[in-house]
Amino acid sequence: MKKFSLIAILFSGLLFLENCKKDTVVATATSTSLMIANIKDSTWYTDTVTSSLTYNAAAKTKTFVCQGTGFNKRIMLSITKASSSNTSGFPLGTYIVNSTPDVQMSFLTPKNIGGTVSYQPNGTVAPGSGSVVVTAVDSVKNQMTGTYSFTTLVNNYDTSGNIVSVTVAVITGGGFNKVPYTFTSK
Repeated sequence: MKKFSLIAILFSGLLFLENCKKDTVVATATSTSLMIANIKDSTWYTDTVTSSLTYNAAAKTKTFVCQGTGFNKRIMLSITKASSSNTSGFPLGTYIVNSTPDVQMSFLTPKNIGGTVSYQPNGTVAPGSGSVVVTAVDSVKNQMTGTYSFTTLVNNYDTSGNIVSVTVAVITGGGFNKVPYTFTSK
């Protein structure tokens, strides 16, 4: 009986020690997409990305526009910055949506309007509810890297024009990685 109890205790101890092993990382996930984000808690990545950097000599501004499309969703980022430099570089920094058109962000979905399907904004981005952080610019290769996040709001109305609900789309964890851009000067 003592042998049986001793074996049972040893076996229980082995099971306890086996369950205490720490997990180890055996792989990590990375994306080869140029743009990614979490849209409404779902991972989104792009099929196509287009971007451009335009210098406007008359206004002395540079405008970076980046648009990514995938899985019937589109995200568009636009940043306009004062600059007297007619070069293919862009200043690093954090750009926050405010009441001016200098920083614009859009989440678009396809809508059928009169038999034609086109991407339409899925709400508006209020001042302070979105930002783009430009973290790296390679003005020789014309590539830009950064992060973004924003929230869109859609007011839903009844037939009398009263707001009956608000639909929120939260876009977090967004990033664009070495997105190639074309540089033009006008």
